[in-house]
Amino acid sequence: MDRRELLKAGAGLAGLVLGAPLVARADGITLRFAHFAQEDHPANVAAKQFARRVEKRTDGAITITVLPNNQLGNPDEQAKQISLGAIDMGLPTQGHLQKFDKAFGAVPLPFIFDSAALAYRVLDGPGMDWLAPLAEAQGFIMLRNWDYGFRNVTNSVRPINTPDDVKGLKLRTPPELQIQASMEALGATVQAIPLPDLNKALADKVVDGEENPISVIYFSKFYETQKYLALTRHIYNNMIHTIAVSTWKKLTPDQQTIFREESVAAGDLMRKLINEGEKSQTIKLIDAGMQVTLPELPPFRALMEPAYKRIAAFAGEDNVSKFRDMVEQARKA
Repeated sequence: MDRRELLKAGAGLAGLVLGAPLVARADGITLRFAHFAQEDHPANVAAKQFARRVEKRTDGAITITVLPNNQLGNPDEQAKQISLGAIDMGLPTQGHLQKFDKAFGAVPLPFIFDSAALAYRVLDGPGMDWLAPLAEAQGFIMLRNWDYGFRNVTNSVRPINTPDDVKGLKLRTPPELQIQASMEALGATVQAIPLPDLNKALADKVVDGEENPISVIYFSKFYETQKYLALTRHIYNNMIHTIAVSTWKKLTPDQQTIFREESVAAGDLMRKLINEGEKSQTIKLIDAGMQVTLPELPPFRALMEPAYKRIAAFAGEDNVSKFRDMVEQARKA
């Protein structure tokens, strides 16, 4: 075979490879799934189930390395890397995604949800239909809403039973306007402190308290410095299982279906673990010495209009109005 025939044969072989079904080209993919939860948190349990089942259902063609606890950067850095395709998957919250599209900032409105069931109904239905295309335009495919839980307030000063009990407290919040606005509407002074630094800040009395889902309060051992826990359930947070658009395009349609199905299964597992865990973890927090109060929430909700106005100024009045209407329609359904 002369040189021209060899080149012609090589070109033909290349054409066969390029024209082969994507399932063949997708074989042997290893993906990185990074998130910010601790190793023993339900999010990591769910992520491991997702990885294990995807590998099994793709006959080992796709393996997924789960990297918890901010191993590949803080949550905002992880989200940015997912949008660029440098990290394949993650679990950003609306607070992280609002930096890419402000419509996500309309979701964590204080006291908007009466229950987890209502939150699921909205976010898995009309909320997903609204937000998924916006996320895709920024480099994210939204696979499924997972969970994180309702946020609650802890402090080392006094029990919280009424809004007046929040006045004057110095509370740590993440650097998210919705959470800060909700606490400031109740009269607290807020300070943004990174989560990895929070235990020390609480121990050193830099702040009086913080607010987080029960699972975070428990797994982060805030009971070591915080005496009081108020089940304010002021904002619902969920992690959103996302995959980079560039990674998504590497998958065959069958593999994409597997990813969506297993994300739903893993998300359901996380919701179950979060809901079950909140009950047992609250008991454990009491056993650890925390005093738990269950405030009547209407007086807190009545003070939120200033927070709503601040959030609308940030996320867009149309977005906030659209989401509030979405929730009301789901509440009536």
